[in-house]
Amino acid sequence: MEVFLKSDIGLIRSTNQDACTGGVFSENAAWAVVCDGMGGANGGNVASSVAVKEISKRLKKGYRDNLTDDDIIDLLTDVVQRANSKLYKIQKSDSELRGMGTTVELVLVKDGKIHIVHVGDSRVYSIRGRRIKQLTIDHSVVQEMVAKGEITAEQAMAHPNKNIITRALGIAPEIHLDYIEGQFKDNDYVVICTDGLSNYIEPAEFVKLSRNHYGENYTQTLVDKAKELGGSDNITVAVITNSEDLGVD
Repeated sequence: MEVFLKSDIGLIRSTNQDACTGGVFSENAAWAVVCDGMGGANGGNVASSVAVKEISKRLKKGYRDNLTDDDIIDLLTDVVQRANSKLYKIQKSDSELRGMGTTVELVLVKDGKIHIVHVGDSRVYSIRGRRIKQLTIDHSVVQEMVAKGEITAEQAMAHPNKNIITRALGIAPEIHLDYIEGQFKDNDYVVICTDGLSNYIEPAEFVKLSRNHYGENYTQTLVDKAKELGGSDNITVAVITNSEDLGVD
């Protein structure tokens, strides 16, 4: 198992309010967490960095190779809930950070299964051969409009309210989390990204670029493509794979 991480400030923003980290627990288990912060000049930076540090610290402390699926669900949801509590206390105690929050995608791939805890509009995709599947559903105003049939998915990408999310870590003392599972096979890979990438690159393009790029080259190519197409937001992507070559069918 391997994890590749890339975060870029983009072409417009003065600070990078995204944060990410990840690692490998064993030959059959790897993880990554990606956060996209929000909340004023400094709030977004603080929210995403605190969440990533808190989640990674508690995940490393609580992980064991013999965890059952139920144990994993409990662990992942607990570490994210604890990160939410910490962020909420910080923003309530510091007026300059009031209202800060962050999206979170916490992903653990273990023994052929993808475990995801999801909040916000960052995304997790699974790629197998030439097919891609979005495993998460955005917690956003435009996604609710798409679900109601008011706009199409294509219209959502250019909608003026596309950046308004309906759930974020740190805003309230309790957070409703989505827990999602997917299957992971040899040569699959999981792509975790903030909306600074998914707002510019169509799912089919993730697959197309993967045919000729691998590892750090793949993550860098995705970031470069988003910047080429505008790069108006911070751009962050993590890839988990056990493939020696992302061009494998």
